[in-house]
Amino acid sequence: MTTIVGIKTKDGVVLGSDKRASKGFFIGSKIVQKIARIDDTLAVAIAGQLSDAEYIIKVAKAERRLMELRRGFPLSIREATRLIANIAYSGLRNYQPYYVELLVAGVDKEGAHVFAADMSGAITEEDFASSGSGSPIAYGVLESLYNKDVTNSQASEIASRAVSAAMERDPGSGNGINILAIQNLQKEAVA
Repeated sequence: MTTIVGIKTKDGVVLGSDKRASKGFFIGSKIVQKIARIDDTLAVAIAGQLSDAEYIIKVAKAERRLMELRRGFPLSIREATRLIANIAYSGLRNYQPYYVELLVAGVDKEGAHVFAADMSGAITEEDFASSGSGSPIAYGVLESLYNKDVTNSQASEIASRAVSAAMERDPGSGNGINILAIQNLQKEAVA
């Protein structure tokens, strides 16, 4: 029970979330951080079981760093998303599923990316995405306001409006909004 959104922009990517953690119909916390920054180019928004998501992110950070050290160059956002999705799928394959839906967003030399990933190991790349119990409401806002020329600043406002709309109708979402924006990598000038 939550609302998370991810938006691809011409400047980079934006992630947004509410701050409520629910335990059934009990509000367990009003200050949860559902957006985890992996590094300066990659972040993950979490919907579902918080402990499962935190574990996946911790393992993904370590595995990503190890792979980068072995290869000598960073993973692309797609490769990092595949790594995260594979970790999530490993739980399902071992009959101990991680109850999570994740939005993985970041920038690399190919540009900005927003991926939706879940415990089945599936990933889909989207211009914008939402997950959690408030996502049907958030999608209404995203569908009506998104365009491909949106900036990070404009997308931050759209994400805030989408999460805010979800918080008005979804009892699993509430207690404020967190927004994280990541800028595109600077293109090197060609001499």
